[in-house]
Amino acid sequence: MLPKHPYYSLNSDLVATENSVQMPTRAAPGLSRQLGYNEGISAEGWSRDMPEFVHLHTHTEYSLLDGLSSPKALAERAAGLGMNALAITDHGVMYGAVDFYKACKAVGIKPLIGMEAYVAPESRFSHDRADGKAYHLILLAQNQQGYRNLLALASLAQLEGFYYKPRVDREALAQYSEGLIALSACLQGEIPRLLLEGQEEQAREAARWYQEHFPGRFYLELQSHAIPEQERANAQLIALARELGLPLVATNDIHYAREDQYEAHDVLLCIGTGKLVAEANRMRMSDNSYFMRSPQEMAQLYAHVPEALENTVRIAEQCNVEIAFAPPYHLPQFPVPEAYADPATYLRHLCDQGMVRRYGQDATRPEYRQRLEYELDIIHRMGFDDYFLIVWDLCRAAERRDIWWNVRGSGAGSVVAYTLEITNVEPFKNRLFFERFLNPDRISMPDIDLDFPDDRRDELITYAAERYGADKVCGIITFGTLGARAAIRDVGRAQGIPLNEVDRVARLVPNVPGKPVSIAEALETLPELKEIYDTTPYLRKLLDTAQQLEGVARHASTHAAGVIVSDRPLTDYLPLNRPTKSDGETYALDRVSQWAMDVVEALGMLKVDFLGLRTLTHMRKTCELIEQEHGRKLDLNTIPYERVPDDPVKDADVKALYDLLASGETTGVFQVEGAGMRRTLQEMRPFQFQHIIAAIALYRPGPMENIPTYIKRLHGEEPITYRHPILENILDDTFSVLIYQEQIMQIAVEMAGYQPGQADEIRKAVAKKKKDLMEKHQRMFREGAQARGIPAEIADAVWGDIEFFARYGFNRAHATDYAVITAQTAYLKAHYPLEFMTALMTTERNNVEKLGFLIADARRTGLTVLGPSLNHSDVEFTIAHQPDGQRAIRIGLSAIKNVGEEAVRLIVENRKNQGPFTSLDDFAHRVDLRKVNRRALECLMQAGALDEFGPRPALLALLDTLLNVSTRTHAAQDVGQFSLFGDFSELGHTITLPPQYPPVSSRQILEWEKELLGVYLSEHPLAQQERELLALSLTNTTLERLSSEPAGRQLTALGMVQRIRRITTKKGDMMAFVTLEGPGGAAEVVVFPRTYERCRELLTEGRVLVVSGKLDARAEREDPPLLADWLKAPQELLRPAESAPPAEDPFVRETPPVYAPAPPVTRPAPAESPARVNAVTAELPPEEPPAAPATLCVTLQRTANLEADYERLRRLYQVMQAQEGEDHFIIYLQNGEAQGPRRVQLTFPNDRTHITPALRQQLEGLVGPGNIRVVLTSAAE
Repeated sequence: MLPKHPYYSLNSDLVATENSVQMPTRAAPGLSRQLGYNEGISAEGWSRDMPEFVHLHTHTEYSLLDGLSSPKALAERAAGLGMNALAITDHGVMYGAVDFYKACKAVGIKPLIGMEAYVAPESRFSHDRADGKAYHLILLAQNQQGYRNLLALASLAQLEGFYYKPRVDREALAQYSEGLIALSACLQGEIPRLLLEGQEEQAREAARWYQEHFPGRFYLELQSHAIPEQERANAQLIALARELGLPLVATNDIHYAREDQYEAHDVLLCIGTGKLVAEANRMRMSDNSYFMRSPQEMAQLYAHVPEALENTVRIAEQCNVEIAFAPPYHLPQFPVPEAYADPATYLRHLCDQGMVRRYGQDATRPEYRQRLEYELDIIHRMGFDDYFLIVWDLCRAAERRDIWWNVRGSGAGSVVAYTLEITNVEPFKNRLFFERFLNPDRISMPDIDLDFPDDRRDELITYAAERYGADKVCGIITFGTLGARAAIRDVGRAQGIPLNEVDRVARLVPNVPGKPVSIAEALETLPELKEIYDTTPYLRKLLDTAQQLEGVARHASTHAAGVIVSDRPLTDYLPLNRPTKSDGETYALDRVSQWAMDVVEALGMLKVDFLGLRTLTHMRKTCELIEQEHGRKLDLNTIPYERVPDDPVKDADVKALYDLLASGETTGVFQVEGAGMRRTLQEMRPFQFQHIIAAIALYRPGPMENIPTYIKRLHGEEPITYRHPILENILDDTFSVLIYQEQIMQIAVEMAGYQPGQADEIRKAVAKKKKDLMEKHQRMFREGAQARGIPAEIADAVWGDIEFFARYGFNRAHATDYAVITAQTAYLKAHYPLEFMTALMTTERNNVEKLGFLIADARRTGLTVLGPSLNHSDVEFTIAHQPDGQRAIRIGLSAIKNVGEEAVRLIVENRKNQGPFTSLDDFAHRVDLRKVNRRALECLMQAGALDEFGPRPALLALLDTLLNVSTRTHAAQDVGQFSLFGDFSELGHTITLPPQYPPVSSRQILEWEKELLGVYLSEHPLAQQERELLALSLTNTTLERLSSEPAGRQLTALGMVQRIRRITTKKGDMMAFVTLEGPGGAAEVVVFPRTYERCRELLTEGRVLVVSGKLDARAEREDPPLLADWLKAPQELLRPAESAPPAEDPFVRETPPVYAPAPPVTRPAPAESPARVNAVTAELPPEEPPAAPATLCVTLQRTANLEADYERLRRLYQVMQAQEGEDHFIIYLQNGEAQGPRRVQLTFPNDRTHITPALRQQLEGLVGPGNIRVVLTSAAE
């Protein structure tokens, strides 16, 4: 304990040493010299007249939603104020430590690494709120040991002490105090809080405890902010320092860099607490003093205690921490078998074995052996033998567990990876470069990304933790930042601006994935936004504030794939965090790093990406169904995808996948489901595997003219030329179109004499637009080409191609690897569509919207989809064998929205163990419906899962009865009132359907199906009408096919208005964005002002409309919207031209072209797939006594006189529509032809009539007696 020492006044310096208090001379020049240890700092850097001061209490943006400024901004501000050091002390974490360290180094000031810890009043393990709030304590790393202890404390605060905040306790502080300097913190510190509460003896005891455990390294902290208690606390702290001989230190509680950022910081606090700026009772800073004050300001504030200022410099002098960056790398040493001397020897052994397995007799070919030796040599020289063994071991672990895997990225270019069976892509045949993966001229950690099925990925992460030690494996944190739009919305909410105005401003900022546009850039380039900024003061303030918050870290989350594997306990290198996860989300590890991926990689940590790829899950489930149904066992190694010209049978088998891709029927096929890619494949008509690789690589942001050029040359429609004969061997398989990054590397090697490692630098320089490097390589390329006798003008032309296309060039290894999965999924769909779609629906069962689309798509292609059934459905989707021998897809119970998988498993397992449920009683007695819950049971009924027990309305009326019976039964069983083996037979049958129950319309039932399954299961209410209009050529496409239709074609489709978003243009005109929904999907329709003015009365939700227009031709839209020329009610299309409105309506006389779907897949239709029809044979329902509301069914016999038929149809509609009432009406068109459907039904869901004898008589005059019937609406439906 330090001895008591009198309080020294103005001319004294109270400075702490290890065990005593000394009185040094003023230290300015000497300390300045010692602090100026790095470049650009010298004794002269500090003016002798400038007060010496270092800020030791600084919060960056990583004090999430509490600190505003970035580490870079704070470091630059400190340097600008003439300070030679700065500390980082974020709340309870070290998130920003490395960024801060690098930022300080960049501006030539000394970084002091610290943290404002939360200290639990009792134990860090206690979760008792009665313990009170945690105290604050500033900790600064004095040396490397202190830095390691800080990492340990930051980690255990998260992993052991988290309770609202990450907390340490005295036990942890005592254990890890070595090398740490402690400050008593702000008014939330333990000592100031006790002093203010009048507990002076407890404060004294606390001070002595810290004095004992941080000998010579504990300081009482003084602050000066406009807090009423601050001045009293400071006086008490000074007195306590005088009494106990403790040194004082002055700090400013920095939360933002500059004073003028006060309002922006205040808004940030409101965002963090969900409050409005205008609210009176909310968290706010006491005043605007929480910025980085200058040394002069601090000197004025603490002139009465100069030692508190000088101690900041003394502390900065004592703190010397170096953060080590790679190399070296911190890979775990792979445990090799005893028979092998080291990892390199074992790796070579495995590769030699793999060469024989992969290449057979060709394993000894000189070029193969040479490439293998070359790769092994580079791997060993770079120190990555262990890395390849670790990845190999993970793949073997997956293989032992029957877990499929795939490698993405440039790793597929390695022969070592191929012989180790890490990847299945053969590098020679696919022209893949090892240097694209591992560049010997640029030492960096290799990166093999592993895809695993998303439902089994966690098993491999768990294996890694068990294999290398749980304390050496963790996930990786990520930080979400406020983008331009998010900043505008968050600020607008905090400032209380109406949401519609905030949304209007936010939407003006472009949102281009991968190309973020800042608010400043938007203001410069968007006149409409600039006008708002210039003319509306409160929106100007919104944008000004949002700009200050733009880019600020908002929240922490867990990286989707990255996992760190270390050679030593992770806390030797970095701080750890609890995994951050959403509700219901699980994570295989109990810890993640506190530093993001770029930081941990820079430190030399091994990062392995365990990616969850749903497609692998889908493929595995498909293959399981294929084996179950057909006895054929397939996996990633055996699903064929390359043509076999020497074997016609095998070749025809594989050709089916290429025919499928060319048809555009690619729902569920990996990477090519999008509308743009479907169009590309339909135009390309690929017939070789290399074409699929090219399609994936070409369809990326870049020069779109490459795609038609490639396609024309592929099919011999355009000549192929090369700038130089050398290029022919490089670009021959892409028809002289530069597509891949590897081609650029090969050109540099063969034309200009580059080494492969050097060639990779060209790709990087051009892709990153580094002008100096580009100019350097342009000279090198020209000189190298000329040295090989290539004229300068040709070399320059080739360089121009490289410079242009390298910006968009795609990694060939990555494209090849993905193309394999694309081709294999296409093969499965081409040959086993039922199994393919069943498995796909299972993998997408938690996405109601996607599931609805898949069910509709399956039906469109001729597959039968059966509804959910309590007695026939499994948890997942299954294949049902029907009595007629046909097969169908049966919807799984877990696909029903709001029905949890646990409840479903309870039902299914009971049924499998005890047989089908025979009645509602049987169901209630056998299944404990308390565990199913009311909402889930209701949704099962509404979705039709209990239809075999009665009509849905009747079942819903019994819902409470069913639950009560089950509850009584199982409650009695719980207390032993039934025998263990009882069958509940003594209870009898108590649940019967009620004779009367509230009616439910068929429309309501359809809506339930749509909500719970994503699709109208019985039949979409527009399905029949859509078929009718297509059959009559009144429409020429459907909504789900819109996006794959050619641009420029006039398209007409039927749909129901689902959503409308109206906006006002800059000119003040109204327009709308409308979502139309049809039987097979939905589409966005843009209604510009002129069209909107004509059809505004039609735009109401739920209304059925026909829309006609052309697709938005902008290339960047994956699913382009339809730009509407007109919208009409369906019945308007039936009006003949002579009864049309005046000629100024240019759309009435349009005749839509005949429906032209994409060409069908050239394969035999599956036996279970019925033929598609465009219309239905509509049988008239028998007439019933009229009831309100009823449906009037009118049959119109068609004749050879089309115009006369149209006129009669028009008159029928006018007569019925003119009668106001609640009755429906349907018109049946009787074809009178031998072929095709004999009767087509026209429905008018938006119209009503009133059935009267007079109306019937009038109609008989138009269609003749015997052609009119009145039936109940339910029968007609």
